[in-house]
Amino acid sequence: MNALIFDLDGTLVESLPGIAASLNRALALHGLRGHSHAAIRGFIGDGARMLVTRALSPAEAALHFDSVLKSFAQDYAISWQDGTVPYKGILELLADLKSREIPLAVLSNKPHPFTVEIVEKLFPPATFTSILGNREGMPHKPDPTGALEIAANLATLPENCLLIGDSTMDLDTAQNAGMKSIAVTWGYHDRERLVGANRIVDNVEELFSALV
Repeated sequence: MNALIFDLDGTLVESLPGIAASLNRALALHGLRGHSHAAIRGFIGDGARMLVTRALSPAEAALHFDSVLKSFAQDYAISWQDGTVPYKGILELLADLKSREIPLAVLSNKPHPFTVEIVEKLFPPATFTSILGNREGMPHKPDPTGALEIAANLATLPENCLLIGDSTMDLDTAQNAGMKSIAVTWGYHDRERLVGANRIVDNVEELFSALV
């Protein structure tokens, strides 16, 4: 493979604690019930709007959707560092891949400013050649637009890219973009949902072996 494209949440970073805390604070601010981490794990992966949609009942959404989404975004912007860390072994994996001069990129459904901020704060400078989150007017994964933009940024063909992620969203993105995929099982989708991947790995050591 000429280039590796990584999902962010659930693949490179454990972000569930930070997302859950911000979401539950936003819900509480509007007098709404919160959710367990186990439940919120199933809400993650399709961007902030879907996160909030899944957290609200239809009746709650009709009254509070926009204000809860705004509250969540404001809270998360200032508090995400309290519950977001790279998974064990990821920093070492990326350093090894970088030393082999393999182009690395990040593609996330998280809003672009958050994606860039998190990557720049949690990973060494210049680890990734391209970082892309969800931007206004750009369709999010599983639409292939972002993945194809990254391939162009890396000056390589889609078929020479490998997309690594933890969700069916990532696997569908890879297929739609004409890329191969590796699914990791330490993220937010259970193993049985990841059968569409070209390969499934259960830990960082297996991922390293699959990549080199």
